[in-house]
Amino acid sequence: MSDTQLTVTLSGGDADDARAVVGALEGTFGPPQERPSDTDATVRMATFGGEGEGTGAADDGRRPLSEPVTVTVQGTPEAVRRASDALSRSFTARDEGAAAGDQEQERQLVLES
Repeated sequence: MSDTQLTVTLSGGDADDARAVVGALEGTFGPPQERPSDTDATVRMATFGGEGEGTGAADDGRRPLSEPVTVTVQGTPEAVRRASDALSRSFTARDEGAAAGDQEQERQLVLES
């Protein structure tokens, strides 16, 4: 697994909220390999691969979240740290805990505008 591979799972909010969260991560990780669906799903997912780096700038087109969104980021410790930092810069983030394995880490955040 590369240092930038990251899986993001989102619950709460709507498809626009999911796009806002993914947009906040694109500045760090580049465009996702998989974007959240536009359906009426209750859980959405995005996957960022290890091919490219982002520009470092957050998505200027993001909007406030309609409601709190629970986000779980999973990947290498470095990718999870970078994702947590990027989300904390873009939203009010409450850390709900982390779990670490040998080579992967998982962190859950609750995001609000």
